[in-house]
Amino acid sequence: GGPGGSEEIAAKSMEEQRRQIDVPVNLRLRWVDTNFGVAEDRLFNTKSRLDSFAGRSVVASVEYANVGGSNRASVLALGGTEEDPLQTTVTRFKGPAAQKVFVVAHGEEYDPDSKDKWAGHEVLRSIFALTNQNTAPPVTTDTESIWYFERIDDSNIRARLRIASYLNAQSDTLYFEAKNRAVSFADYDLVLKKVPA
Repeated sequence: GGPGGSEEIAAKSMEEQRRQIDVPVNLRLRWVDTNFGVAEDRLFNTKSRLDSFAGRSVVASVEYANVGGSNRASVLALGGTEEDPLQTTVTRFKGPAAQKVFVVAHGEEYDPDSKDKWAGHEVLRSIFALTNQNTAPPVTTDTESIWYFERIDDSNIRARLRIASYLNAQSDTLYFEAKNRAVSFADYDLVLKKVPA
């Protein structure tokens, strides 16, 4: 049911998702080398994704947030740098709203015999709140991004992304009825092309 178990909000969300079927979205994404391996540049990618899917510039700023499991001090203590990405971001929108996104869990699978294929997932918790005088409570959502990448050549990767959305006990009255199963899926076919830096 949508935030607060609202079936009306869920129906509007589903209708919006249906309108986006087969609509191509062009966006730039960036990954960076770190002492720990390659990591997603969450600041750049969060803004790029949100602006691209909205079809206009909606993000004012994105910054990293220090949290218990992923903070600048622990990254530095483990041999990282000031520039290394963290796992939690805070996005401020151009309107009176902000969103904090936490990586709750992640994992990967790959075949050691084939370095051209990789699969992974991230479970994210997002807290969206209005930043004006409105007293509406924040909305908490849980999603899982499931990625599959296949390297075609040095400049091209074919990928699939499935976003599974779950109800949240803090925000959804239908949470227990969902029995911890995803309530919606969004599937994307991706073509990634390396561009000059």
